Amino acid sequence: MRRDEIADLAAFVVVAEERSFTKAAARLGMAQSALSQIVRRIEERLGLRLLSRTTRSVAPTDAGERLLATLGPMLHELDSAIASLSELRDRPSGTIRITTVEHAAKTILVPAMKRLLTGNPDVTVEMTIDYGLADVVADRFDAGVRLGGEMAKDMIAMRIGPDIPMAIVGAPDYFRTHPVPASPAQLIDHRAINLRLPTSGTLNSWRLKRGGRDVRVRVEGPLILNTIDLILDAALDGHGLAYLPLDQAQSYLDKGRLVRVLSKFTPDLPGYHLYYPHRRHASSAFTLLVETLRFRA
Repeated sequence: MRRDEIADLAAFVVVAEERSFTKAAARLGMAQSALSQIVRRIEERLGLRLLSRTTRSVAPTDAGERLLATLGPMLHELDSAIASLSELRDRPSGTIRITTVEHAAKTILVPAMKRLLTGNPDVTVEMTIDYGLADVVADRFDAGVRLGGEMAKDMIAMRIGPDIPMAIVGAPDYFRTHPVPASPAQLIDHRAINLRLPTSGTLNSWRLKRGGRDVRVRVEGPLILNTIDLILDAALDGHGLAYLPLDQAQSYLDKGRLVRVLSKFTPDLPGYHLYYPHRRHASSAFTLLVETLRFRA
């Protein structure tokens, strides 16, 4: 295969991944018209239509999906191999993209950046906050951070933090009109401030202990939000009960602005893990990230 044909196929992969000629052209630093010509040239060469185009969207055909499934991992592996050559330089370099939930970023990742980035001026870390279960390969992340047990089985998973104490809390104003619950069954009489999970579209369930076993409970309520900070603010304003990491609520519990309930029914959550696909050619920057985040009890 000629080198120009390989370059054409690499351009097709970017269009298929972005599902947009405009975004792909920006990513490749070339004109959209030139990119369209490249894709047409590949289709003519293969005698197959690889992309379905409308005025609003671009999507791979069945043939395009098969080609993308084969070429995508190969090209990303090639990128990783080239990035790994930075190990031959005097210091680590490159950009590491991480998908993470808000609490892990605040309590583990951002504090670790001082150790990681100090003395490594050529390393850049980009964090994207997302409560969905991101596909790190398809979404072109280097790694993800989620609770233990939530990542795909084909990923390498490494613990980066201890188990997480949780708390159900409400403001004193809320409890002036609602009795303090003595058991999980009494939550049916309460209002919750809920977190929407983007992957499933469902509300985040509360993990509780009932009758000696762990159960998941969903409590109805007037507010559905998508960040812990907003849920905490809503709880402080008296809108209902919130299910939060204890460390995010502790200062307000100490000041009497929040009241904790059902503590003996609220188990810890499994700690955060860094997950990523197997890499034969991990860059020195990524290796540095892994060693920085590794949990040491």
